[in-house]
Amino acid sequence: MDGPSRMDSSDRGNDEADEGQRGFFGLLGSRIGKQRGDTAANLHTHGALLLLQNYEESGQGWFWSTDAKGRLTYITDSVARLMGRTTGTLLGTALTDLFLPVDSHGERQRTLPFLLTKQSKFDKLPLRSAFEGDDRWWAISGRPQFDGGGKFTGYRGSGADVTAQRRSAEDASRLALYDSLTGLANRFNISKKLDTTLATFAQQQRSCAIMLLDLDRFKQVNDTLGHPAGDALLKQVAERLLKIVGDKEMVSRLGGDEFQIILPDIEDRGKLGDMAADIIASLSQPYSVEGSRCIIGASVGVAIAPFDGLSSDDLVRNADLALYAAKGNGRGRFSFYSSDLHTAAEDRRALEDDLRDALVRGEMTLIYQPVVNSKSNLVSGVEALIRWTHPERGVIPPAVFIPIAEEAGLIWKIGEWVLRTACEDAASWPGDMRVAVNVSPIQFANEDLPKIVAKALAATGLAPGRLELEITESVFMGDTAETARMFKALKELGVRLALDDFGTGYSSLAYLQSAPFDKIKIDQSFVRDATIPGSRNGAIIAAIVALAEALEMETTAEGIESLDQLELIRKLNVSHVQGYVYSKGVPQAELLEHSGGAWTIKPAGPARQRNDRFSLFRKVGAIHDNHRYAVVIRNLSATGAFIEGLLDVPVGTRFVIDFGEGQLVTATVRRSMKHQQGVEFEQTMVSDGNGGLCTRHRVSPYLIAAATQSTSALALPSFTTTSDWKAA
Repeated sequence: MDGPSRMDSSDRGNDEADEGQRGFFGLLGSRIGKQRGDTAANLHTHGALLLLQNYEESGQGWFWSTDAKGRLTYITDSVARLMGRTTGTLLGTALTDLFLPVDSHGERQRTLPFLLTKQSKFDKLPLRSAFEGDDRWWAISGRPQFDGGGKFTGYRGSGADVTAQRRSAEDASRLALYDSLTGLANRFNISKKLDTTLATFAQQQRSCAIMLLDLDRFKQVNDTLGHPAGDALLKQVAERLLKIVGDKEMVSRLGGDEFQIILPDIEDRGKLGDMAADIIASLSQPYSVEGSRCIIGASVGVAIAPFDGLSSDDLVRNADLALYAAKGNGRGRFSFYSSDLHTAAEDRRALEDDLRDALVRGEMTLIYQPVVNSKSNLVSGVEALIRWTHPERGVIPPAVFIPIAEEAGLIWKIGEWVLRTACEDAASWPGDMRVAVNVSPIQFANEDLPKIVAKALAATGLAPGRLELEITESVFMGDTAETARMFKALKELGVRLALDDFGTGYSSLAYLQSAPFDKIKIDQSFVRDATIPGSRNGAIIAAIVALAEALEMETTAEGIESLDQLELIRKLNVSHVQGYVYSKGVPQAELLEHSGGAWTIKPAGPARQRNDRFSLFRKVGAIHDNHRYAVVIRNLSATGAFIEGLLDVPVGTRFVIDFGEGQLVTATVRRSMKHQQGVEFEQTMVSDGNGGLCTRHRVSPYLIAAATQSTSALALPSFTTTSDWKAA
């Protein structure tokens, strides 16, 4: 062992504690210097060398030394072998070549090359082996050596294998930062990440979106299949999320069935809406868990910094409010945050209180929308649609109050009233016209449903074959024996069954094989874009029709509004049509006028499909030549609006419509009729996920803040068109 024998006494001035840190080589070297030539001392030295050898062979530690240029002059044989090398091949190699650079594994410490260059001592420096196939971690210590003249001669040091400790620390760190079930970041980790991201982005005036995600019907999986199945399902959910988002560090599980996603540098609500829709669609596809087929859904709330908050607390709170709105509007939706949601949340609570007494006060009524034979235009039946006329707010749409009723536990009471009233009304109609009644998944899950249906039929005298129960695909969530028993019990009553909203995310041919449906209702989402060139919806509708015909089932296409849609539906052999192209819902009194004999309705409507239009009363600003006028939007679509509030505006005039909260869109007047104007948007609006529209982009608060300091920083467009008009 030439390395140890060359040690001199240059470090004799170090104290005993320092000698312990230097290892056996430093201690032995100093003693050899004192005892050289003495036979007894030589025997003692020989014993020390044997102890040194035994220590190396025990694997508890190892030794190394270098020359002044940092090249190895000694290294323990056993360590060389662990590194996949021999001592001979490593001698003369730079010490730094044995280990990976610090930056490659994220350590924050002074690097080994830096310490060697500065000739500094170091203790227990953690380094990872650089050799392929060797993933060990070593803690190495070293002391610079000098000759009698003070000249630097190299290093002597020791090392120890700390792989086990290192992995244990990493495991502990992982448990502290990552969810043990899914491997995603946990609440603590993602909160820190969001804090850091927002602080950095605020300085750089960059945007950052977050999504809060909540699984729908997950509790039913735990209740029916057990918590181990629920855990397995959560793992699959995490995998699907990662496929869409891509960056694992930006996806977290907050706990239970709640997830959060950070999306840096995205503020385009069109892109965010598309991603949210993709997430909902992906998570709504069936899962296979422990041999059982499971179906869940998802709701998503979206908030974007700096528009919706600058701090992480504000952003998360507002995303949570958006999530609450998405769930409240029927689940399986996404919603962007807006300041209106604060008011909406209060309104929702007030509506829930009022809804509890709505039936008693006689505020609920039914109207009936005709279902028409697509070939003959003859009405074959109607669908019962519930309406709530609030004493102060007027008509409340079902899309608003039905989710409230489901969440508040009122849907069973309301559903029973609808069923009884529809049967009572239908019994008074001459002829054999059928009535369809929607059954919610909550009603379907109640074992008393067949009794309630039988009671309604008996009390009204309505023939069972004239009652059609519309059931959504979500009742198949667990594919359980209870579902099959419910279908059997209902069918034994003699009523008809229709599969509603077919093709919207839960579809399976197994449903049609096992459940005794008489009709398939094709969801209007397939109809809406079927006439657009390049759309595949027509092919999907054709496939559904062919399947239904093979199974001897009827088909009904919902939401037909234009004549070109009706023409396509007829060509695709859909047997029945329901939509405004034939009729809106009509009250019982009007229905009685048509039910005496054959009721034929002539289709009427726009020649071609047009963008969805929303009737509303919304105050906005119309900016022209740096003047802001107050106007009211009466009608809104993705491509334009119908506004009131200005007189005699020339066609071709351009405005900037200010919807508030930084939502600006350039619009051109295409029609002008005294105090009403039809305007076309330069850039189409996008879905807000809840049946409304919003602008794709917003003006950044950073830009608005700059504008308050410099009027030129946010100069509005100045138009040269004639402006000899005035506010109405």
